Amino acid sequence: MAIVKATDQTFTEETGQGLVLADFWAPWCGPCKMIAPVLEEIDAEMSDQVKIVKLDVDENQETAGKFGVMSIPTLLLFKDGQVVDQVIGFQPKEALTEIITKHA
Repeated sequence: MAIVKATDQTFTEETGQGLVLADFWAPWCGPCKMIAPVLEEIDAEMSDQVKIVKLDVDENQETAGKFGVMSIPTLLLFKDGQVVDQVIGFQPKEALTEIITKHA
């Protein structure tokens, strides 16, 4: 499964079913650029367990505001549309896979 780029219009639909890791990011954000390849690795290895969705906060401020995202990257883990975990800032792959596995 490929990483999905969501918008304010598609975010609820993209995060509504199953386990979804949503990455709130912006193109100018250094730590966001650092976490991108980590998310690609997780997508390649765990796509049977989790869907990864990216939301550019500059272009989609409504959704970022709805979830109270104040700093980026913020990663929210959704399970069937409900937030079950949150990570703020860069995290190593092991930390993210542990969070995903905990809720899978």
